[in-house]
This record gives sequence, C-alpha cells and structure tokens, in this order.
Amino acid sequence: MYDIIVVGAGFAGATFAQKAASAGKKVLIIDKRDHLGGNAYDYEEEGILIHKYGPHIFHTSSQDVFEYLSQFCEWYEYHHKVIGHIQGKVAPIPFNYESIDICFTKDKADRLKRKLKEVYGDAKRVPIMELLKERDDDLKDLADFVFENVFKYYTMKQWGLSAEEIDPGVTARVPVRLSYKDGYFDDTYQYMPKEGYTKIFERMLDHENIEVRLNTKASDILTFKGGEIFFEGKWFNKPVIYTGALDELFDYELGSLPYRSLYLDLQRKEGTFQDYATENYPGPANIYPYTRISEYKLFMENPVEDHTFIHTEYPLAYDKDAEKGNIPYYPIFTEDNQKLYEKYLALANQYSDLVLLGRLAEYKYYNMDAIILRALQLAQEMDY
Repeated sequence: MYDIIVVGAGFAGATFAQKAASAGKKVLIIDKRDHLGGNAYDYEEEGILIHKYGPHIFHTSSQDVFEYLSQFCEWYEYHHKVIGHIQGKVAPIPFNYESIDICFTKDKADRLKRKLKEVYGDAKRVPIMELLKERDDDLKDLADFVFENVFKYYTMKQWGLSAEEIDPGVTARVPVRLSYKDGYFDDTYQYMPKEGYTKIFERMLDHENIEVRLNTKASDILTFKGGEIFFEGKWFNKPVIYTGALDELFDYELGSLPYRSLYLDLQRKEGTFQDYATENYPGPANIYPYTRISEYKLFMENPVEDHTFIHTEYPLAYDKDAEKGNIPYYPIFTEDNQKLYEKYLALANQYSDLVLLGRLAEYKYYNMDAIILRALQLAQEMDY
C-alpha cells in the first residue's frame, strides 16, 4: 500500500515526503503531535502569528533551499536584529563596533576598533575563543568582557553546563563582528513566510501520493525485531525515514539520551512590549533566569498595534515525563552522550531499511535550512 513510511512531519520529514511523492512513490507520513510542522508549527491568535515552540526565522545562503520552499509560500523580507541587556546597557548581539561604543569609554572603544582592524584586517568576524588567545591587553580585555557578559552565563543557562564543558562547535558560533553591521544573520536570503510556516507544511503534504496520520507514534504502527521492520503487524521491506529521537524508537533500552528543552511562557500584553523582536538576557541565572524574550508581532510584516504576545524562554533539562521541559530541542554534545548515541546507532544499523534524518535522529545540530537541504540531498541519493 505504501512505498515509504516517514516518521515526523517537521521540515526533515515533510521535505523528504514531498520529494518522494512527486517522484511517484506512495508515502505515509505520521506524527505523534496533533499538527504538522514539528517545532516550526505556528498559529494565529488575535491577528498575531505565534510560533508555538519558539521563534523560527528563515535564513539561508542556499539558493536550492530558498527556491524549493518558494514553491509553497510567498515571502516578505525580514532582517533579524537582536539586542542584549548587558550590565544595564542595551547593545547589539552579536557584539559589534556599536556594542563596543556602548560598553566602553570613547577612547578605549576607538582603540579597540583600531586594533581589531590592525590584527584581523578585512575579516568580517572573529570567534570569541580565538579572540581570547590575544596577548594584547586591550584585545584581551575585550575578549574577557564579551566572554563573561555575552557568552558565559547565557550559554550556561542554555545548555546546563559550565563554559568549559561546552562543545567547541558551540563556542565557534559566538563571534565579535568587525563592523557596525547589526543584523543577526549574514545569509543571502532572509525572509519570513507571509502566511506562516504551517501553511507551508499543508501545501507540501497536499499530494495525492501522501497520506498523513497525526496523533500517531512510530510504536503505534511499527515494530522493529531481529533486523526486520513490521508495519501494522506485516513485514515491511521498504524505506522507513525516521526523524524522531533514536532512544525513543528503541524504547530507551540503553538509557535516555540527554537533550536540552525549553519552557516558553506565553503572555498577552497591551500595546508593544519591547523594541526588538528578540532581546537577550545573558546575565547570570540569579538575575535573569531566562535567556531571551521574543515578541511575535515584531516578526510580522504588518503588525497589529493595540496588543501583543511574548514568549519568555527558560531552558530546562529534558524530561519526557515532566510537565515542563518534555520536548527534546537540542542534543547535548559531550563525549559520553555521543558514545551513548553511537550505541543506539548500532541498533539502528541492524535495520537496512531504516534511514535516520534530522536533529533528533542523528543527534546533530541542524539549522532549519540545513535540514531542508539534507532532506533534499537524501531524496536525490534515493533517486526521488
């Protein structure tokens, strides 16, 4: 009845399902939630598009990804800007020349900018961990200030680890920008979908070769036993694309893989709450127990004026049985966690028709555009 079963209707699963269906394959796509879109799901309330699982901003330098998604939506340009509340001052994030002007005296700010230019030339940005290696006293002061006030406590709150325990790949993404450019992203394409993300998923999966089942877990229809996959009790020797958490697929038999989760406190406010769509609070947890506040109408092309909705974001340890923090958002990259994932991967590799795709299934960090590109590549590799 089906040529392919896809588990998960977020960007990974939906992109692959759409490509396979367009190639003539009969696809069943399931999701344990009651909606499409995974964590990119959004909905309208009182004229404001709310991102249920936290803000999603589309940005990419991949023409293939942009053109692919453009089949399913119209866009408006949106250039994301973020500010941080730093020692009682408000400065752009990533830290840039304007941030330096705000946080240091004029003489020192001018000296810092001059030295950055002398050392790094035409470079657009320098990672904080590279800047920390500088021996010049001024540049070391700048590196220490940014590390302490922008990176350290924010990252500790986000990941529940000390700064020294954080994977180098995370710290590499924290730059000082060597210009007055204040946009958060540098990508070629920076847009938001006019009708929101949910409409994209509805159009992607509106295909005669696709059947969608919501409120359906993998374990409701699939059984994995002795290297063979069974669908509703019958042997299924065709591809199963799995985008969920790998420990969940195998019923946590080797223990739970650690993830970070979020508690998003949604509140309605009168008027407008803040100046920017996203404002970061990188101070210590005893001062700011949250990491950022997002105001959804400020992401919109034509926002309403008299009311607003905000999400205050509290990172939590993931606990599948907890009332808060029961959604796995981010894999935690430590050596022990990777070893546990590899044990689960060895279980998965016993099933030749099982294909893992996505942040949870691969225990790997993907931006939104990166997972769309990976799903497109996988479809191409499988001749769809």
